[in-house]
Amino acid sequence: MTYVIFSPCIDTKNKSCVDVCPVSCIYLESDELDRMLYINPDECIECGACEPECPVTAIAHDSAVPDNEKEFIQLNAQWFEDPDAVRARINEIKPPA
Repeated sequence: MTYVIFSPCIDTKNKSCVDVCPVSCIYLESDELDRMLYINPDECIECGACEPECPVTAIAHDSAVPDNEKEFIQLNAQWFEDPDAVRARINEIKPPA
């Protein structure tokens, strides 16, 4: 179980969640490469500090991710193994402006 960042974060990347995470498990390689932030499921301690800090309601516990956003559970984990594949999928989900 872990917290997950999903589609409202795309092109928002507020980063207020990063500042409150006690274990620094929220990542972004670079603003140029990544259109959203990702939570490492192996590092998340499920404290929930990040969720109320998100101004676009893009973070939830994986058990509370909306049905239409469930793919982001897998995408958050996959980004730590194959970021390019996740970046390509994000561009399919929401094409760049």
